[in-house]
Amino acid sequence: MLDHIGIHIHSYERSKEFYRLALAPLDYELILEYDDWAGFGWAGKPNFWIKGGKSTAPNLHLAFRADDRKTVDAFHRAALEAGGTDNGAPAERPEYHEHYYAAFVRDPDGHNIEVVCHTPGDL
Repeated sequence: MLDHIGIHIHSYERSKEFYRLALAPLDYELILEYDDWAGFGWAGKPNFWIKGGKSTAPNLHLAFRADDRKTVDAFHRAALEAGGTDNGAPAERPEYHEHYYAAFVRDPDGHNIEVVCHTPGDL
């Protein structure tokens, strides 16, 4: 089980605002900020970090878990409104498993950000 993850981004302020808005439907908030680091999470614990500066890393795929499908939908809308690029509208993806419901966006640095719900749609 991971405790936290950090990624490098090109534009600190642009990406900080993108993630602040895009992750709000998941109840993530900006919890800690110092130097050119911003830590997002919930319940006072940052578990997703961004670091400003020129990134030399390849684009990443990060998947955040949602408790229900409407949260996946809300993430997708919020991320697009925050400046993300659609990389897969909210939908069932049975090629992964029967109840896999996810949405994908590219963040300002091109990272593929996913939010997924694993529960049936009628729950």
